[in-house]
Amino acid sequence: MPADDLDGDSSSDEDTDMLDVDFEFFDPQPDIDFHGLKALLRQLFDIDNTRFDISALADLILSQPLLGSTVKSEGNETDPWAFLTVLNMHIHKDKKVIQDLRDYLLSKASTSPPLSPLPKLLDASSSAQVGLILTERLINVPSQIVPPMYTMLLEEIQWALAENEPYNFSHYLILSKTYTEVASKLDAEDSRPQKKKKAKADTTTLYFHPEDEVLQKHALGFASYDYSSQGDEGAADAKRAFQDAGIKPQGHMILIEASKFEPAVKAVVEYIGAAS
Repeated sequence: MPADDLDGDSSSDEDTDMLDVDFEFFDPQPDIDFHGLKALLRQLFDIDNTRFDISALADLILSQPLLGSTVKSEGNETDPWAFLTVLNMHIHKDKKVIQDLRDYLLSKASTSPPLSPLPKLLDASSSAQVGLILTERLINVPSQIVPPMYTMLLEEIQWALAENEPYNFSHYLILSKTYTEVASKLDAEDSRPQKKKKAKADTTTLYFHPEDEVLQKHALGFASYDYSSQGDEGAADAKRAFQDAGIKPQGHMILIEASKFEPAVKAVVEYIGAAS
């Protein structure tokens, strides 16, 4: 995959200093990207990342360098700022890390009626070919990098199929993250009236990845789920990110039939292009 340049948001005004950044797209490279990819995977799985062999998962992603992409800003030899890839959960079903992921995702889907088709699709006897899409990016990396990554993935899957590679998926399962706002313990401990107003929280689901809202419009089912591990008390306050309320991250799954995936990607391209 040739490296392409993508300019970051270069707009600026008198109140905000904006940094102009050139982003480049690369194939995943085992000799360079292992540690950076592990860091992004830990971020993706959040507090539940210790439940999986993240090193094994990174190795599996890097074992298919012609599928998926990384995004960097300071040259090929640096750590990626973002990545996107797809793993065939049927082909890799005997690998321990995929078995652990399968069991974990099924346990979350079991409490979410919109994801009720997933257990049958991931059953060992099923002929379904589920492509697990993993993607993450550092905070403040603009969403403009998303359309090229998904567009290139579509192209790479077509090239792989032409070479009889095992990427003839029946479904795609996108693993992502959402969050809700929770009342801040710090504000609750402060008795001043102006602070009490900030203790209120909004239970609306919010998205770390805005493209997820578009993708799920084309989905067979989607749902957010609570993480299995429990964070330290006050962790939500630590993730306030300059907001009045605390933040409660959750995992998120989007299940899309293969026939709906390309239209979903095109919708993402249009949505982010219109918002740029």
